Amino acid sequence: MQAHELQELIKIGIPGAEVTVRGDGDHFDAVVVSEEFSGLTMVQQHQLVYRTLGDRMGGEIHALALKTCTPEEWARQ
Repeated sequence: MQAHELQELIKIGIPGAEVTVRGDGDHFDAVVVSEEFSGLTMVQQHQLVYRTLGDRMGGEIHALALKTCTPEEWARQ
């Protein structure tokens, strides 16, 4: 899997999200900014991303380092 493929999968699973993915092969780093994360804990945010990837996690994607936040949190950083 390539970074741009992973980026598209996350965008499809979380419409409207801003997604940046780096890496190749099976190890990736991703930043996901979405309104859907409002009111969710960091663990819940990560679970939402993992659900969009389904069985690919642990298969095609061995490792995914995630940074998730709302647009408001992102603007403050």
